[in-house]
Amino acid sequence: MKTVGPDFYTRGSKIEDMNTLLRTRPLPGDRALEITRGDLTLEPLEAIVNAANALLQHGGGVAWAICRRGGEQIQRESRDWVRQHGPLRHDQAAYTSAGALACRYVIHVVGPVWGSGDEERKLASAVQAALACADELRLVSIAFPAISTGIFGFPAELAAGVMVAALQAYFTRQPSSSLKLVRLTLFDEPTVQAFLKACPA
Repeated sequence: MKTVGPDFYTRGSKIEDMNTLLRTRPLPGDRALEITRGDLTLEPLEAIVNAANALLQHGGGVAWAICRRGGEQIQRESRDWVRQHGPLRHDQAAYTSAGALACRYVIHVVGPVWGSGDEERKLASAVQAALACADELRLVSIAFPAISTGIFGFPAELAAGVMVAALQAYFTRQPSSSLKLVRLTLFDEPTVQAFLKACPA
């Protein structure tokens, strides 16, 4: 089983088979939740979720990796979205094309900075906004990173519980959702273990 260190996104890896499925759990409505170790930017699902800032300036972390691999088109479309709609809120999602990525769309959400207040509600809102956006696009599959657990400082174990609960709640409320597969694609071992703990076998 391949492992991915915390510097994975900054090494410019060309390896195309890094992602490893670790666990599958059911979600309401005969849907599947998968936990995968690897690189979000290699995911071939219909959409990947970008953990963005409110101005959709993709200069660091997962956002930088997505634009680096997907191309300038993603940042250009993001700037256009902000010019048209203003800064992105925690309860909103924006989407752009995916440039050179394997997916069709990048769905951008803003996770909370740890210490900003009401962080759990904001994180749950961001997850559910991404799912609602995917439903508007009539997508069947989507991959998330561990939102806010990097430079925003959200503790991974707490984030894992919030994100999994938000997924469960969304599909309970939206039984007609077009989504059939949700994947959590995680790149460092402590985060992987936090999400596995939140989704016991």
